[in-house]
Amino acid sequence: MTENDNLEISRRRLLGTVGAAGAAGLVIGAAGGAGVSAAVSGDGTAAGTGAGGAPALTTVGATEVMFHGKHQAGITDPLQARGHLIAFDLAPGAGRKEAIALLRRWSVSAKALMAGKAPAGDTGVALDAGPSSLTVTIGFGRTFFDRTGLAARRPAQLDPLPAFSSDALDPRRSEGDLWVQIGADDALVAFHALRTLQKDAGDAARVRWQMNGFNRSAGATAKPMTARNLMGQVDGTGNPKPTDPDFDRRIFVPAGATGPAAWMAGGSYAVVRRIRMLLDDWEKLPLDRQEKVIGRRKSDGAPLTGGTETTELELNKLGPDGKLVIPDNAHSRISAPEQNGGAAMLRRPFSFHDGIGPDGTPDAGLLFICWQADPLRGFVPVQRKLDRGDALSEFIRHESSGLFAVPGGPAEGEYVGQRLLES
Repeated sequence: MTENDNLEISRRRLLGTVGAAGAAGLVIGAAGGAGVSAAVSGDGTAAGTGAGGAPALTTVGATEVMFHGKHQAGITDPLQARGHLIAFDLAPGAGRKEAIALLRRWSVSAKALMAGKAPAGDTGVALDAGPSSLTVTIGFGRTFFDRTGLAARRPAQLDPLPAFSSDALDPRRSEGDLWVQIGADDALVAFHALRTLQKDAGDAARVRWQMNGFNRSAGATAKPMTARNLMGQVDGTGNPKPTDPDFDRRIFVPAGATGPAAWMAGGSYAVVRRIRMLLDDWEKLPLDRQEKVIGRRKSDGAPLTGGTETTELELNKLGPDGKLVIPDNAHSRISAPEQNGGAAMLRRPFSFHDGIGPDGTPDAGLLFICWQADPLRGFVPVQRKLDRGDALSEFIRHESSGLFAVPGGPAEGEYVGQRLLES
């Protein structure tokens, strides 16, 4: 038996808790076609013990997201505690043949990793952990189609984003032929996936840029809550919900899509922006001023017009002074769908902190990721409006940008992007 066989058996033994569903029941959820499963006992830990009497994993470690499905994982799944974003450029001389082989390798590894299994040649970094809600999401940049001879099948939705006045973009940390989003509720599991996919790239592709992010850990609050960003604001309140009747239409390319980009059926478009927060300036503002910039209470995310976090904004409500309670340049007002012709996008960000800059200020902020069926109807109109007068613009700086076509989830036996590359 080889060392890799031992690693594989050890991981399987640790994951035996998922097979304990006979004792505790199997909890299965579906978010946009990606199944999530975990075996949980009454005290909140994974039920039973693994094969051979190994200790059971906790709920956080045992949760598995399915690789195959209608949509790729990592779009509608709950935010994870740790994330990595990485873009690759195909190596000089590499084309469609090399891209197919690479995406096959990535898909094989992603499927194994998301199930908590050790792929061939594993490093053992995550040997003691389960799947930990790991997701791997793969997309294609505009230049990928030129490099693979598939320019005729490039979607119009990948046309370059317009320039915005608040942009201070670094081209070295923007765009890319290929993009991978990794998320997990354990930092080692996330790093393990990152390292595995980087090694899988081999000679076919080179890293263009890579960014690391985080969110609050699962179980850190008394109950599930909308995430907070590094400004302390509740971030994501207005997100469209899978239960909304028009959710799929806004977020995913319809299944009946035709034409050169029919391969994108079930897919979505990701806009990725590294947004630096000028925290030293922000934190000098008194609380009431911060709340007016956003248009919501900092304590609970409720609108300044009252209610709870989910209460609708009363955009025309006046205060005793005769002024709008939610200022006309408040971020929540300008970005509201009703202020943008119904434009909506699903935000799924990570925070980042990359140390202290030469000027002594924190290099920290938001790895903004938003999903939509068409960025020209989702991100672009909202960002244009924000660009013209958002009070928050004074405290943020857009430092990198990318736009990627993320195809639908692979069926059993398929690799990600197969319907594009082999049709």
